[in-house]
Amino acid sequence: MNPEIFINALAAYFVIVDPIGAALIFHSLTSTYEKKQVMVVAARTIFISLTIVFLFGFYGEFILAKLGITIEAIKVAGGLLLFYTAFRMIVKKDITDDIIEEKDDISVYPMSIPLIAGPGCLTLTILLFSDAAGTEHLLSLILAIFIIFTLTLISFIFSNYLRTVIRKTGDDILKRLLGIILAALSVQFIADGIKQIAG
Repeated sequence: MNPEIFINALAAYFVIVDPIGAALIFHSLTSTYEKKQVMVVAARTIFISLTIVFLFGFYGEFILAKLGITIEAIKVAGGLLLFYTAFRMIVKKDITDDIIEEKDDISVYPMSIPLIAGPGCLTLTILLFSDAAGTEHLLSLILAIFIIFTLTLISFIFSNYLRTVIRKTGDDILKRLLGIILAALSVQFIADGIKQIAG
């Protein structure tokens, strides 16, 4: 395992997936569910999200290549998209605040798409997997993804207790701090993409 790749991926996915923020949304949508139903929906949500992420990780670059889109262009475009997400996290509302309608089955919409495996997460996945050089780097990415999604699953299962501890103010503070980290990460993606296009 490559520690640098692992830590970088772990931090990036923690910021973009936002397990705590997603758990608070999950709680608001499942507050009337029984405990067993909450666990089933939580597990289904994580399974669907992981499937989408790995599909984009392993085949996203191939699909883009077929469309004539270079990874350098994706780095610039993806960086801009991630920066937009970070900007909203810092100064405005997060995209999760737009989800106000409760559905019978929330595991696909809105929990998997767009909250967990949304555009930002999928863009990040393509970028990280495209830079993975060899099996060691790839395993580091996969391990980081599994850890973050396992943490998200645990946050979902205990979302009721998490809501009591964090509350709205704590979640707002956390979102802005994570937004700053995501903004720096997005700028790095843009800079790398421009450097590779120019070079």
